[in-house]
Amino acid sequence: MKRILAAGAILAVCCTVGWAPAALAADKGPAEIILQSTIDPAKTPKPATFPHGAHQARLECKTCHHSKGPDGKRIEFVEGQKIEKCETCHNTKAAGMPEKLNTFKGAGHALCQDCHKKTKPELAKCSVCHKK
Repeated sequence: MKRILAAGAILAVCCTVGWAPAALAADKGPAEIILQSTIDPAKTPKPATFPHGAHQARLECKTCHHSKGPDGKRIEFVEGQKIEKCETCHNTKAAGMPEKLNTFKGAGHALCQDCHKKTKPELAKCSVCHKK
């Protein structure tokens, strides 16, 4: 009986250790995110509710996420890369950023609204993301 219990305990530990990396890899962040600028207080828009999980079900991470290289230029997202806050780069203090994209608000509107205007125009309205 002790051998069966010991074998069961070992099996449980092995399964847990074996499944842990898969569980961690499956964690792609919260299902819903409240987007709020913190760097540019004078340009702080109303918070926006972003259904992150719904977008993950249809899009690859690199559709929205990217980074910047040492030269400050955009580089494509690579799976496993650390995801920074948008305003790490998209803020008025960032040198060389096009004016349309130099705020969190500008970058969000450029990405989200442009995509929704092409795919689902009814979702490109302010009230869809900015709840009252």
